[in-house]
Amino acid sequence: MKITLCFVLLALATVFLSARPAQAGASLPPLQTVPQVDLKRYLGQWYEIARYPNRFQKGCLESSAVYSLRHDGDIEVLNRCTDSETGTQRQAKGHAWVVDSASNARLKVSFFWPFRGDYWIIELGSEYEYAVIGTPNRKYFWILSRTCSMDDTLYEAILQRAKGQGFDPSLVVRQKPASGGPPS
Repeated sequence: MKITLCFVLLALATVFLSARPAQAGASLPPLQTVPQVDLKRYLGQWYEIARYPNRFQKGCLESSAVYSLRHDGDIEVLNRCTDSETGTQRQAKGHAWVVDSASNARLKVSFFWPFRGDYWIIELGSEYEYAVIGTPNRKYFWILSRTCSMDDTLYEAILQRAKGQGFDPSLVVRQKPASGGPPS
């Protein structure tokens, strides 16, 4: 219980910080999202392939997320990972909602009211087999996949396209595939 509470509190703090604008003086081009997301196809299980290091996922291995439709049309978020020190599973439940209904590619996520952060889908496989998530201030970045591994050629191509959007590939940490399969 203590680990879960710490995980949720760290996630909340980070989401709050990600909502701040980029530092003064930083000139970033507007972050481009995908033109359209079919939310029904986007729902379901995703596995983290890579990410920028962040405080709320410190010590997390085999991270995954499950997105499901809520009765009000918003999205329920269940993030899970294995704690690298204890081997126990950590999880955080959140709530996401679309802020740009023209594309459904820009969302807000909250794990604890009133704190929320950006969740922008900046790349999406044609069959929804992978997704790339970023924040407009370029502080957070994730590569997600429907499977717990990704072809090296595709991974490198994603990093190069992300670089063109202002993300730094040298900061991205690739996750090792789960030895016994993804967390359930």
